[in-house]
Amino acid sequence: MACKYLAGRVSEVGFLRPNPTELSISRNGYKPEKKFYGRYLIFFLIFPFHFHPASASWATDLFYMASAFLGLRTIIYAAPDLLNAKNWYSTILGIDPYFDEPFYIGFSVGGYELGLDPAAKPADGSTITYWGVPDIEKAWEHLISHGASVHSGIEEVGGDIKVASVKDPFGNVFGIIENPHFKAE
Repeated sequence: MACKYLAGRVSEVGFLRPNPTELSISRNGYKPEKKFYGRYLIFFLIFPFHFHPASASWATDLFYMASAFLGLRTIIYAAPDLLNAKNWYSTILGIDPYFDEPFYIGFSVGGYELGLDPAAKPADGSTITYWGVPDIEKAWEHLISHGASVHSGIEEVGGDIKVASVKDPFGNVFGIIENPHFKAE
């Protein structure tokens, strides 16, 4: 009932249909201007929050609604022994860090950052980060041969996708995944 009343009131005041009686001056003289105010009404019905004029954050809120997350960027591992962690990860990854300071070391790995933080403490949790590999068996052997310990063995989880995880020498869980269906953008 309220929606029916609202629709009737809105059409009475010209929000949902153009008002041909309003004129505006154009470069060619007088020309009827077709106005459609319904877009504003629809916008406010879809986004009915933070639109009070006193609220300065509504524009920011709209921006973040459209692009709240840009994707994975950085994984940070605890590295109480920063020099040994840097050497171990340089060997495992086959690259040198792009950022090397006493307070943080960062590696660029396939468009993502693997960071080492000497102030962080290793902790087991429910979250495991999986790094993509083309051949999980070779990557597994590479990690184990360089001092990593088994956290979870290689297992197929369906659809030719295989996962495994190890603990690095510093106590962090390091996951690997072979997923032929996923291509990073």
